[in-house]
Amino acid sequence: MALTIGIVGLPNVGKSTLFNAITNAQNAEAANFPFCTIEPNVGIVSIPDDRLQQLAGISGSTKILPATIEFNDIAGLVKGASKGEGLGNKFLTHIRETSAIAHVVRCFEDENIIHVEGRINPIEDIEIINTELVLADLEMAEKMLNNQRKRAKSQSPDEKALLAILEKLVPHLGEGNPIRQMDLNEDEQQTLKGVHFLTSKKSIYVCNVAEDEAAEGNTHTKTVQDYAAQFGDECIIVSAKIEEELSGLTEEESAEFLEELGLKESGLGRLAKSCFKLLALHTYLTTGPKETRAWTIPEGAKAPQAAGVIHTDFEAGFIRANIVKFTDFITCKGLLGAKEKGLLNQEGKDYVMQDGDVVEFLFNN
Repeated sequence: MALTIGIVGLPNVGKSTLFNAITNAQNAEAANFPFCTIEPNVGIVSIPDDRLQQLAGISGSTKILPATIEFNDIAGLVKGASKGEGLGNKFLTHIRETSAIAHVVRCFEDENIIHVEGRINPIEDIEIINTELVLADLEMAEKMLNNQRKRAKSQSPDEKALLAILEKLVPHLGEGNPIRQMDLNEDEQQTLKGVHFLTSKKSIYVCNVAEDEAAEGNTHTKTVQDYAAQFGDECIIVSAKIEEELSGLTEEESAEFLEELGLKESGLGRLAKSCFKLLALHTYLTTGPKETRAWTIPEGAKAPQAAGVIHTDFEAGFIRANIVKFTDFITCKGLLGAKEKGLLNQEGKDYVMQDGDVVEFLFNN
């Protein structure tokens, strides 16, 4: 399944610097003035996973294919974007179909880098962006409501159900509240599933700090962490400058550099883990001479669903899954070794996949 993250933030918070670094791309111009990103930038990033190299070594794999995240970076928003200030909110359409939103927040002091509001206050910055997202959703919801009142005259249960939700949703947004803070039951959530409201998406706050604060954070990051915790959102601390430096280093050099800074892993690694946690995702693994690969699935997915991520035919013709736990696969030096020691399990349609399962699917063509 595709994991896509929309990156938002005020101008000059380090958003495009971070995007450039984690995607190892230089197509999102980073400059010390607002609105330097005037087209959406898209970058696909491999998620660091040490397990893949170990599996590939045992299987003699020609290729290693990690799971990926697609990042969509849009122009910096400013207060009043919904009313046309700055570049307006026209670029928000580019992130409506993303899985979640990463909100980059400035948590560093630097008099040489202009802050569009003339001060450093991450919570106010967050609330400016959140307000613009709410207003963009309100405009969309009001248009939908007008159309839905006509459509619901057909007496279709589905059309009437959507109308009922929109009639609750418009006043909720009108009070400045994001949709994800509404108390929607399972049926209502299902009805809204195909509607791409920005504020229904889960959020992760990315606190951009100075290099010497990347390990411990600062008072600004603490306030953001507390704010995120109130609403069940994720929060991580990253130094865009460090990520920029890491993007030009080899794997070995990166490891040494991170150790010197007191960091266990890169910001990208922590961002990936936070995105997976936020969206309740994990990975299973396949390996063989041709390739070793990580596949992204929702937590709770059963074996046939997991097989369907590879190909729909695998799900339709699912017979069983031969599964070895990652640690057993490594200890036993492969599938055959695990089978000989009774550590290969044959699982059926009701098996709930676990993170790190090494899998071989059997299916009917």
